[in-house]
Amino acid sequence: MMRTRPLKVALLGCGVVGSEVARIMTTHADDLAARIGAPVELAGVAVRRPSRVREGIDADLVTTDATALVKRGDIDVVVEVIGGIEPARTLITTAFEHGASVVSANKALLAQDGAALHAAADEHGRDLYYEAAVAGAIPLIRPLRESLAGDKINRVMGIVNGTTNFILDKMDSTGAGYQEALDEATALGYAEADPTADVEAFDAAAKAAILAGIAFHTRVRLDDVYREGMTEVTAADFASARGMGCTIKLLAICERAADGGSVTARVHPAMIPLTHPLASVRGAYNAVFVEAEAAGQLMFYGPGAGGAPTASAVLGDLVAVCRNKLGGATGPGDSAYTQLPVSPMGDVVTRYHISLDVADKPGVLAQVATVFAEHGVSIDTVRQSGKDGEASLVVVTHRASDASLAGTVEALRSLDTVRGVASIMRVEGE
Repeated sequence: MMRTRPLKVALLGCGVVGSEVARIMTTHADDLAARIGAPVELAGVAVRRPSRVREGIDADLVTTDATALVKRGDIDVVVEVIGGIEPARTLITTAFEHGASVVSANKALLAQDGAALHAAADEHGRDLYYEAAVAGAIPLIRPLRESLAGDKINRVMGIVNGTTNFILDKMDSTGAGYQEALDEATALGYAEADPTADVEAFDAAAKAAILAGIAFHTRVRLDDVYREGMTEVTAADFASARGMGCTIKLLAICERAADGGSVTARVHPAMIPLTHPLASVRGAYNAVFVEAEAAGQLMFYGPGAGGAPTASAVLGDLVAVCRNKLGGATGPGDSAYTQLPVSPMGDVVTRYHISLDVADKPGVLAQVATVFAEHGVSIDTVRQSGKDGEASLVVVTHRASDASLAGTVEALRSLDTVRGVASIMRVEGE
């Protein structure tokens, strides 16, 4: 039997995502009520600019006093889509204190203070759900912390930022340079006026921290994630990648060490074989590749951003939290029982593609090979070309640690025959 008294929802933020949440709550009200077992009612909308016209939202619901809204006491669920650290953090903890569960899409806050927010939710017996914080509409967080809860996840690798994937895909498919591809992404609305959070990988790093924490049941903060943007990727890098049967993607990679004693989390551009499922992810789409001990290899794919896709994830969480509320229970909370340390980037082992500008004369290759050998880095392939006294030397290594590769590169720069290091890129997915 359906309960007639509605569950009341407070919406913090009514931008691209928030307005879609409000629209779906209204247009799908009957379906949501049937799925939940009670109607849901939008009881208030907190915004910064109340004068702005918001189609489909009763003006009487709009307020600039978000604190008063979450303190009302009759609010069952707070949906937070304002982003940033403050005032979102204070509003969420205040909501818990006054009896509301929270659905959030705030990746930056969760990556920085997820443990404290979970602790506050547990203290007050409330839910904290955040499917929309990673990969938009793609069901990912719930499968990791519920469907795969009985399995052991060893690796999560994916494309978790649509803007950077669009830019890199455009560079690959058209031969465009970075700035040209960025300009097109901006014109089409994929990139913000200030794209720093995307192209310098801050956005992807926050998502990697969240994914690593859930996958490995440990505490991983944003500061633990190695971050390298993609602004230095060039058309020449793509040409080299094609020569290896690869393309280039900005990847978020979270791994459990082979001995199980630590984890790593990193975001950086990488060459990836065209045969790997992630290589075919085009445009602004996201995809995450999960490797689990029993389930094997799984891939989650779909639109990773945008108002309607992200709102879909928010509404999925809203339904789950409301069902929990009616049942007098809470859903899965924080799971960090393993307390595994996060290893530094220097310990990460992978393959490398190094492009060197060298003098075109006898003995250069031998000198370079000697440097690699002295630092314990094994060479897989070498390709050399040149004329008029100048040459290019491309070295692809077997698996080596980041620290050993860094020492190798430093030694290479000291050689008189090495004019410069044109590019260094990791090779993943093999």
